[in-house]
Amino acid sequence: MSQLFEEFDEISTLAEGLDDAEAGSRIMAVIELANSADPEAIPHLAKAIVDADEGVRKQAALALTAFDGSATAAALVVALSDESQAVREAAALSLTELKDPEAGDALLPILSDGDEFTLFSCLAGITELRRPEAMAPAIAALEHESPKVRCQAVSVIGWLQDSTAIPALRSASTDEHPSVRRTALAALGFNKSDHSEKILVSGLGDSDWQVREAAAETLTKSGSKTCIPDLINALDDDYWQVRLKAVRTLGRLGATESALDIGPLMAIDVPNLRKECAAALGELCVLESREFLEPFKDDGDPDVRKNVRWALGRMEQLSA
Repeated sequence: MSQLFEEFDEISTLAEGLDDAEAGSRIMAVIELANSADPEAIPHLAKAIVDADEGVRKQAALALTAFDGSATAAALVVALSDESQAVREAAALSLTELKDPEAGDALLPILSDGDEFTLFSCLAGITELRRPEAMAPAIAALEHESPKVRCQAVSVIGWLQDSTAIPALRSASTDEHPSVRRTALAALGFNKSDHSEKILVSGLGDSDWQVREAAAETLTKSGSKTCIPDLINALDDDYWQVRLKAVRTLGRLGATESALDIGPLMAIDVPNLRKECAAALGELCVLESREFLEPFKDDGDPDVRKNVRWALGRMEQLSA
């Protein structure tokens, strides 16, 4: 008998446990099928998805995390309509582990139908699969009443990295919910255009500090220096987290004109911010900024000390 048939026989033997009268035995059969890592186990796990026992169904949904492809996705879609919320949540979790684009075949029809939980779960499952067909339903989902759904729809759009979706992301960047606006700004990082940069600069003035933080961080990817004055203004933000991202972006953009604005932030009692300031000053290497670094050569935080000494070393080399 060939190895192929030996393996098939092994899976068939394990699957016999799914017919056991005891739910505990059926759960063990599901676990053993998952541990086999054999794709031949998928139809048997799909059978367990509709088992009479909630525990078996939940275990089957979790077990499918070990597999991929359209058959796996189809079984998980069935579990999304389970009467048990625990089973539905297990299925939703497994959907996020899908990597094979073909798995999207089972998810695409659900993107224009289903309740809030199902729609959110299928959007989350298809996000990293980068199926172009998901663009239209994702844009439509930007009108959904649930901010969770809108936020996940933005993620789908962002992962597709299609410049034609910029108008949709612009609209999402003004959504009433900050999590949607934040996700939209992060999604704009794939596109280096004047349109994207203008939207991101607008985000620096958002009422929510986490949205402003996302804008400052994503501007790093723009490569453009026209936003430098706006980033320098962000150094005065009320939240140190926003200042930190602005500092990092200014450093990576090579904004030497910002060095003397970054320098005073070394005095703020937030080690992470001081660390980023020292790194940025080292990248910019403006000799006049040494005075801001010198007092922190023996900073209490080892990462700050390391960056300060590195920055001063670069400046010393430049002035030699």
